Amino acid sequence: MAWNEWEQIKSETSRRHSVAPTRLDHVAEGPGPGASGGAADLVVNSDDLGAVGHEAYLLYGRLSRDGDHARPSTFNASLALTNGNFTSGSELLKVHDRWNSQLRTLLDACAHISNHLDYSKSAHAKDDADIVGDMLSVSKINGYFE
Repeated sequence: MAWNEWEQIKSETSRRHSVAPTRLDHVAEGPGPGASGGAADLVVNSDDLGAVGHEAYLLYGRLSRDGDHARPSTFNASLALTNGNFTSGSELLKVHDRWNSQLRTLLDACAHISNHLDYSKSAHAKDDADIVGDMLSVSKINGYFE
């Protein structure tokens, strides 16, 4: 791409963005996409968080147990093929390594989801308790002014 083409693209982009700047401090009114009319459009209960976290924990357990069945035989087959001077042995070892890498990534993701949702559930419960405590102390103070 030539330099003048780059400059032209930059100027067209800046002109388009200068007409309608992005605003993150408001919600669009009306029935358009993403507009909720002020009503809550996302509600999550602690039970929902706990259920998703529990399912991620169960999936982690099943994956760590069942996701490793083929690893030893795949590795042994790749060694046998390599020792037999077959080029497919090194390729099978790449499949073995890729599977292990992807399995670890998936296990990490399941553990992260489970741990994060457990943390979120307990953090929200603590926040709710703090809010109730604050509300009770405010109502006690208000009682002194009546």
